[in-house]
Amino acid sequence: MTELATHTSGGSNQGRRVCVVGGGLGGLAAALAFARQGADVQVFEQAPRIAEVGAGIQVTPNGARVLSALGLDDALAAHSVVAQAVEPMDAVTGRPVTRFDLTRLDGPPYRFFHRAALISLLMEACVAAGVNIRTDARIDSTLPEGDLIVGADGINSQIRVRLNGADDPFFTGQVAWRAVVNMADADPVARIWMAPGRHVVTYPLKGGRLNIVAVQARQQWAAEGWHHDDDAGNLRQAFRGLSGRLRAILDQVEDVRLWGLFRHPVAPVWHQDNIAILGDAAHPTLPFLAQGANLAFEDAWALAATCAAHADLATALPAYQAQRRDRVQRAITAANANARNYHLSGVQRRVAHLGLRTMGRVAPHAFLGRMDWLYGYDATA
Repeated sequence: MTELATHTSGGSNQGRRVCVVGGGLGGLAAALAFARQGADVQVFEQAPRIAEVGAGIQVTPNGARVLSALGLDDALAAHSVVAQAVEPMDAVTGRPVTRFDLTRLDGPPYRFFHRAALISLLMEACVAAGVNIRTDARIDSTLPEGDLIVGADGINSQIRVRLNGADDPFFTGQVAWRAVVNMADADPVARIWMAPGRHVVTYPLKGGRLNIVAVQARQQWAAEGWHHDDDAGNLRQAFRGLSGRLRAILDQVEDVRLWGLFRHPVAPVWHQDNIAILGDAAHPTLPFLAQGANLAFEDAWALAATCAAHADLATALPAYQAQRRDRVQRAITAANANARNYHLSGVQRRVAHLGLRTMGRVAPHAFLGRMDWLYGYDATA
């Protein structure tokens, strides 16, 4: 709580009226950050209730530092599984390629959450901090009145369009399924099951469940968004011929969602007058680095901190974008690279797996060192 006290003491957010459009993870984190600094905060969420179902999320140390600074350590521990390692897997043979020990990372633990649990604990903290949360509140052409309007309205953000005009996302030629199955004895490990043209990521959730995200490269288009029902048989068909160990997991899937992966440009403009955007509204990213929510948490803290440091939004908001833009662009570039590396075939695949094995055997800390720019970052410092 030391860092939080430093930022809240005398900050110019005291009494500032802040309206957050969007009640997702980034929006609630921003609402809580401003409320902790004495702002009068309202959240406007278009859904009838704030909830998230059917998906896991990885909170890496960079994102966890923000949640810790917001005073959520006890709630995080109660609702998560602490990750021990990440294991790249050969999905054809079912054998590990190597293993990287996540317990050696500096800072707070790398954690696995169910999104619903993380949404719930953030919402409870917001309510306790005096945030007024309004559901079933669709914001169209007229924005709410406030000193600062925060657009946290996601990948289909209307506020981003208001600031930048419509962008031109393109289909990446990849689709993804997500599902959760019961698995009481799952290791506290994130496994990346790599195969030519496809991969699966699995990790455990609290309550004896396993989260599954399966990605296939294909030309058949699928709609964007996480809530499109699909037949579990289509998922199994896409991953036929792989190891029995992986297929045994996919055979348990009953309810599954399918979405097409689209690449959006980073918004050129993140602010105008008293409006600012964050998270997916500003910089949508593909799900190959587990950073969408973590970058949104960083944005939330940075926006609140720069607004606390500068009473004049004309100074604060450009400082916020300048602080964040290069970092999020680097993370998006890294995620795009993973989309290729997970799906290698032939000689490229053999060479890549050999490199991973060698790194894991000869220099196991090299992987974590290569990720220090990401995981070691502290937005609250």
